Amino acid sequence: MIKAMNISYEIGSKLYLNITNKCPCNCTFCIRNNGDGAYGSDPLWLEHQPTAEEVIENLKTRDLDSYEEIIFCGYGEPTCELEILKKAAEYIRSVTRTPVRINTNGLGNLINKRDIAPELKGLVDTVSISLNASTAEAYDAVTRPSFKGVNCFEEMLGFAKRVKEYVPNTMLTVVDVIGEEEIAKSQAIADSVGIELRVRKYEA
Repeated sequence: MIKAMNISYEIGSKLYLNITNKCPCNCTFCIRNNGDGAYGSDPLWLEHQPTAEEVIENLKTRDLDSYEEIIFCGYGEPTCELEILKKAAEYIRSVTRTPVRINTNGLGNLINKRDIAPELKGLVDTVSISLNASTAEAYDAVTRPSFKGVNCFEEMLGFAKRVKEYVPNTMLTVVDVIGEEEIAKSQAIADSVGIELRVRKYEA
């Protein structure tokens, strides 16, 4: 396993922030299973857990005004390091108007053992939550969460509804490899909670 300190990486006109490698899930389709990087990036396995100061110092090396969007998304679940995420987002807000997004598995409340939705207000413009399946059983089979005795599917949907109160541009996402029937069922789930569904193209 190659380890480096690639805290940020570019894909097209967007900047992605790789602030942690921690994640409570082991998704069957996770890009971490296929290599060390994402979509041609340098390796994203971190040599150590960066501090908020290290993340901000990295951001200072980038022209943040030049990006279409800045996205917390790397080789880990960003809400596993919520305080670092918040401090980095505060810094971004202080120096640029570039929109900020979080790509998350939606289990941040379980990870942090509290309701984190209010803490995101004003810090991010978009929250993108991985729905991944249309039932709790299918969700557990696909995401393989480490939390035991908890309905993670309902926790994720509850987080989605809650965070939408603070970040109106909240969406649920699925990967296209789950098939048309499952996508249709996922759309029904998204409609039932009043949140947009986005179908992501899977790229190995």
